[in-house]
Amino acid sequence: MSWFSRGIFRWLYPGMGVKRWVLLAFASMAVVATAVLYALGVELVRMLYHAVPLRATERYIAMGVLLVVGLGVFGYAIVRLVRSVARGVAPRAREKTSELIYRTRILERAPHVVAIGGGTGLSTLLRGIKQVTANLTAVVTVMDDGGSSGRLREEIDVLPPGDVRNCLLALAEDESHFSDYFQHRFASPGELAGHSLGNLVLAGLEQATGGFDRAIEAMSQFLSIRGRVLPATLAKTRLAARMEGGGILEGESAIGADGRRIEAIFLTPSPAPAYAKVLEAIADADLIILGPGSLFTSLIPNLLVEGIARAIEESSAEKILVANLMTQPGETTGYTLSDHLRALEPYVDVRCFDLLFVNSARPTDLLLAGYRDEEAEPVVDDLPTPNPYGLTVVREDLIGLADWVGKTTVKHDPDKLARAIVRHSQAFPRRAVGDSADLSI
Repeated sequence: MSWFSRGIFRWLYPGMGVKRWVLLAFASMAVVATAVLYALGVELVRMLYHAVPLRATERYIAMGVLLVVGLGVFGYAIVRLVRSVARGVAPRAREKTSELIYRTRILERAPHVVAIGGGTGLSTLLRGIKQVTANLTAVVTVMDDGGSSGRLREEIDVLPPGDVRNCLLALAEDESHFSDYFQHRFASPGELAGHSLGNLVLAGLEQATGGFDRAIEAMSQFLSIRGRVLPATLAKTRLAARMEGGGILEGESAIGADGRRIEAIFLTPSPAPAYAKVLEAIADADLIILGPGSLFTSLIPNLLVEGIARAIEESSAEKILVANLMTQPGETTGYTLSDHLRALEPYVDVRCFDLLFVNSARPTDLLLAGYRDEEAEPVVDDLPTPNPYGLTVVREDLIGLADWVGKTTVKHDPDKLARAIVRHSQAFPRRAVGDSADLSI
């Protein structure tokens, strides 16, 4: 879709509240023209006809040209006026005026969506969903203890900022502008080596503002994010797991690195109370989405936080599960789709969900060869029809590609996933955001 057709689409989109005022402006111009002619009187109009003697055909051509030019200039003036007002109200906005109006008039009236998860799965989902609603809340796990986040957690006793940083960037109005900066990792020797700039900013804001939630709010304003990001809990808690064959492992990184199957996972210390705004968001949601993401280290940790699983089960919102594309080495090696649901069942009632989105496409053999070296494979769809959970299963091509640390990886395509959710979810009315919605802006 070209920039011109996209702009026309935005201006003419149902519910924008623009067409009625444009029509009123043109109608009022016609009234003014009539009043002027009436004020001039018949004699002056007759003098004009005699001053420019034209034959009937020539007169109609001149009338048509003048009418087109006049209406065009008048319409152009209205557009420029609206754009000037919009820039005055929001001088930092980089988007086109039509898109700004679309966002404020349509997306802010769209359904309230709560997306729960962590890692790259949640940020991928957010990149697509933010194009169809501005009423978006991301609930992010804060149990990471590896890499830059883990070091900051140990050294200055802050909540791990990594997953939160990724979600903030995914929701930023201008992600491409900020992503390279905030994802930058220091290469110099010393204590800063390996730290992400975004992690350091969030950690610094936590100390400056006196709270991790306030640090997220401050960075949200800086990035002008669409929606909001909330930590599942503000408690400094860790993941622990009972492994197959016995033994307890503590720490997300240790659990993920162990090759044994996970029998049960829990928090220590426990209970960890949910952040109050998370429970409020779930209660007010029209749609709740769980996944995609690492089963035991991104999804279930949110459900272990006191009150979140119950809030999901008791919510009247429509609920969606998004199945993972690939198994995760060690964590879910050999897991089929049914295995994923059985592992999820002890932590939340899977039967409370309405839809399950499953990828139906297969990655290329070249990509799969790289994953086999890591003992990962596509999640096998072995769920029977009907299934024991009463889920409506949506099978579509959801595959996308992403570069991760110099390697091409298989990820959910944000736009494909968002379109599938809009198309099959009852939460999105067809008039507000239909299949023709442009997800490319």
